[in-house]
Amino acid sequence: MSDLAWIEAALTSARPQAIGALLRYFRDLDTAEEAFQEACLRALRSWPDKGPPRDPAAWLILVGRNAGVDTVRKLSRQQALPDEAAISDLEDAEADLAERLDGADYRDDILRLLFVCCHPDLPATQQIALALRIVSGLSVKQIARAFLVGESAMEQRITRAKARIAKADTPFEAPGPIERAERLAAVAAMIYLVFNEGYSAGPGATDARAGLADEAIRLARLLLRLFQTEPEIMGLTALILLQHARAAARFDSAGEMVLLDDQDRRLWNAGLIAEGLALIDKAMRHRRPGPYQVQAAIAALHARAAAPAETDWAQIDRLYATLERLQPSPVVTLNRAVAVSKVAGPAAALAMIEPLAPRLTGYFHFHGLKGALLLQLGQTEAARVAFGQAIALANTPAEAAHIRARLDRLLPENDAGAST
Repeated sequence: MSDLAWIEAALTSARPQAIGALLRYFRDLDTAEEAFQEACLRALRSWPDKGPPRDPAAWLILVGRNAGVDTVRKLSRQQALPDEAAISDLEDAEADLAERLDGADYRDDILRLLFVCCHPDLPATQQIALALRIVSGLSVKQIARAFLVGESAMEQRITRAKARIAKADTPFEAPGPIERAERLAAVAAMIYLVFNEGYSAGPGATDARAGLADEAIRLARLLLRLFQTEPEIMGLTALILLQHARAAARFDSAGEMVLLDDQDRRLWNAGLIAEGLALIDKAMRHRRPGPYQVQAAIAALHARAAAPAETDWAQIDRLYATLERLQPSPVVTLNRAVAVSKVAGPAAALAMIEPLAPRLTGYFHFHGLKGALLLQLGQTEAARVAFGQAIALANTPAEAAHIRARLDRLLPENDAGAST
C-alpha cells in the first residue's frame, strides 16, 4: 500500500473520533472541521517520514486542538502564536493523550457528533448532507453530485444546517441515556437514508452517489461498535448488508433492472450475506423485535433461498404482517402484497393494494406492482395503463427502462388483437 493510501485510510477511520472530540472542545462545527483539516495536512507532511503514530485519532485530536487554538488566538489577537516546534514534536504528548483518551471518551464523542448531525430541527436532507460532510468527510462537490444538485446549492444546504444547530444552542456534553434513546432512531434513519440514496442509484450513476451505499455500511458498522448489544442496530446493519449483497446482480449488462427472482444468485456477495445473517440471528435472540430487525429477517429469507422456488413466501408474508403492526405504512402493505401474490395469487394481492391508491397515486412501485398483477390476471389493457403511470413516476432511467420492456412485450399481443 502506498504512503498516500494508508494515510488516507487512517484519516478516514479516525475522522469521527477526532471531529467528535474537537467539536466537544471548540463547541463549533466549523472550527472543529477546520482544525481537523489542518491536522490532516500536518499528517500528510509528517507521517510518511516518521511513520504512523500509535494512535492516529489521538494524534489528530492533539494537533487539531493546537491548530484550532492557534487560529482562535490569531483571530482574537490576544496571544502570540506558539512556536511550531511546540506542536511538531508530538511523540511524548501523543502518548500522554492516548492514556487519557479511552474507549468511553471516543464513544461519547462519536455519539455526540452523530446526534448533532441528526438534530431534530433539521430536515432529513440536511441531516444526510451534514453527516456526509462532517462524519464521513465527503467534499461538498461529491455530496452535490450524489444528490444531483449544484455545488453552491449544496454548500448553502450544509451552511443552513450548521446555522440551525448553532441557533439551537445544542449542548455538547456527553449524551445521557434518555437523549441516546430518543436520538438513536434518528441516527439509524439517517444512515438508512444514506444507504437508500446509493442503493437506488442504479448503473451509470455518479461515483459519489453509488458510493453512498458503502459509506452507509461503514457508518452502520461504526454505530454497531458503539451499541454492541442493541438489536435494532444489529438489524439495521444486517439489513443494509443483505440488500447490498445483491448489488452485482440487480442490473444486466445493458443496465436494465433484474427482478429478484431473475437474478443470478452466484453474483451475490457471500461475505456480506454471511455477516448479515450472523447479525440478524444474534439480534433475534434478544427477543426485542423492531422494524429494522423484521426487514432484515425478510432479506435473510431471500438470501437463504438457493433458488427463487425455495423462498419461504408464507413466512415473508407473516413478517410483513408484523412490520405492519410495528410500523404501519401503505408502502409496507404494498410490499406485503408481493408476498401475498406468491401465497394466495394475484387477485388477492390486487384486492389488498386497491385501497392504497389514494395515498400511493404518486408512487412508482404502486403502479408497477399493480401492472404486474393485472398482467398475471390477463387484464392486458389495464396493465398497460398502470405501467404507463409507473413510467411517468420512475425515479431512475433503469426503473423506466424496466417498465418500458414490459410494455413492449404487451404491444405485439395488442396489435395482433386489433388486426383480427
